[in-house]
Parts: sequence; C-alpha cells; structure tokens
Amino acid sequence: MRTKKGQVVSNKMEKTIVVEVHTYKSHPKYKKRYRSTKKYMADDPASKYKEGDEVTIYESRPLSKKKRWTVSAEPKA
Repeated sequence: MRTKKGQVVSNKMEKTIVVEVHTYKSHPKYKKRYRSTKKYMADDPASKYKEGDEVTIYESRPLSKKKRWTVSAEPKA
C-alpha cells in the first residue's frame, strides 16, 4: 500500500481535502535536483482536518472521479 506525506491546502469540500505533496527529482541530463509538487484529493469522512495540517494519505479504491486516497494520520498541533 502506497503512502505519502503532505500538507492540507484546501478543505472546502464535504468529506474531501486537497493534500499537496512535495518530492525531489533529478534531471536526467544535468543531474540537478529540483522540487516537484503534486496535489491529491483525499477522503476525510469526519471533516476534521484544516488547512496547514500535516497528514499521511494512503492509496485506496476509487471513491469518485478524482478521489483515490484516504487520510490516515492525526493532525500535528
């Protein structure tokens, strides 16, 4: 099961949050590392996560057109 850590950037939908995940990639020719950002829609059934919370999401079955991840961690205070 794949997991990713990221930060909540939007919680305006019901039972859904948007999590921004940063990863570092290496350029194939120049070998310089650069930061890549991707946003994932994640299921939050209790709607308890707010913007700025650090969360861990894990891959799950398709829940809607774009939602394929579920939140699994408690927010850090």
